[in-house]
Amino acid sequence: MPVRAAVTLVATAVGVILLVSFRTPPSALPSAAVAPSSTSTSASPTATATPSGAPPSGGASPTPTATPAPAASGLRSGTFTGQTYSDQYGNLQVQVVISGARITDVKVLQYPENEPQSSFISSQALPLLREEVLQAQSAKIDVISGATFTSENYAASVQSALDLARA
Repeated sequence: MPVRAAVTLVATAVGVILLVSFRTPPSALPSAAVAPSSTSTSASPTATATPSGAPPSGGASPTPTATPAPAASGLRSGTFTGQTYSDQYGNLQVQVVISGARITDVKVLQYPENEPQSSFISSQALPLLREEVLQAQSAKIDVISGATFTSENYAASVQSALDLARA
């Protein structure tokens, strides 16, 4: 593996671990692994990081608190398949499950897995993106550093599924 690719891979892994450590409480992470398949899969992390609970050096920082997500009003119950979005790393498509006007699940139908690094990034980012959608109850989610294209395509596919649910 060329040095540049190895450095990129390590930097991506460290960024995802830090993101998981400081943004997502361990209780909010699902436990199953992402299956490398272009068929219907439920995305979940392959590894979780547990924050130490200590504030970053340099002083105390406020502890984030979870706020209840608002209901995604105007949505019909059912399963809605979003459009497929493509970039240089591959295709991404999701299916959104809605029950009682709330998003209850997001299933990944296709995701970038053509290269080992794409598979690794997908395995780390997709579970976090799923949790973001479930918490936000919308496609307005944060982009994950190191997985910008995946994040943007995931949000766009979720939005297209939500548009179908409102039609």
